[in-house]
Amino acid sequence: MLKNQATKQDFSLLTKKEPEKRLLLKLQEKSGRGQGGRITVRHQGGGAKRLYRIVDFGQEKMNIKGRVVALEHDPFRNAFIALVQYDDGDKRYVIAAHGLKVGDEITCEDAGQLKTGNRMKLKNVQIGSQVFNIEIEPGRGGKFAKSAGSSARVLAHDGKYTQMEMPSGEIRKILQECFVTVGSASRPEFKYIKLGKAGTMRYKGIRPTVRGTAMNAVDHPHGGGEGKTPIGLKYPKTPWGKIARGVKTRRREWTDKFIIQRRKKK
Repeated sequence: MLKNQATKQDFSLLTKKEPEKRLLLKLQEKSGRGQGGRITVRHQGGGAKRLYRIVDFGQEKMNIKGRVVALEHDPFRNAFIALVQYDDGDKRYVIAAHGLKVGDEITCEDAGQLKTGNRMKLKNVQIGSQVFNIEIEPGRGGKFAKSAGSSARVLAHDGKYTQMEMPSGEIRKILQECFVTVGSASRPEFKYIKLGKAGTMRYKGIRPTVRGTAMNAVDHPHGGGEGKTPIGLKYPKTPWGKIARGVKTRRREWTDKFIIQRRKKK
């Protein structure tokens, strides 16, 4: 395969059907603009039209058996989603677990069977198991490990908390009353996909990014000069003149106290 050649993606496992109309939602396109109408996030806009799929990240269908009737692509996320029909006749979208097939039965119970796709409380999951779509607060729905191929590993049960190794390598404590889904998120091959051309990024609503050194001096602190010149500064700056020396973007969160070991630096 050539270096910049697009990767051929395998959608053969997906069901050929229209998405469930009742679970579709049209989102307003903002093109990176905030409430004041000004661009707050650069390089966004355009893209193919798409409808948002309403996905159940929580436990809305407790103690009701469900059967997977379709595996579908979601344009708003990189993992596949599964359409589940429950015994009460209701249908919901959930993030599909890797290895889940059409016709499989899944449940959401406090202490269910340790089976791929089942959702249960963390205290009932065996040590060493892989889980995804992890809650951080009981009843608030999954927040961690929801992207394609991601999962966390259960390390130990300790009092009312469970120690888990997150996809980043970080080790943290999670309340045992939180719900998790057994297995790992579908489409683990996503990290190997190469888009191949700039036009594919435009379909995704991502506009071109211009280097600061390629701009004029009036447009960027790195701009100006004849030919290919260095930025002329001791350290790089943002387009607005602020120092950009690898500062941490993560704010201090109330959950920091649950982190036992930080992720390893690459």
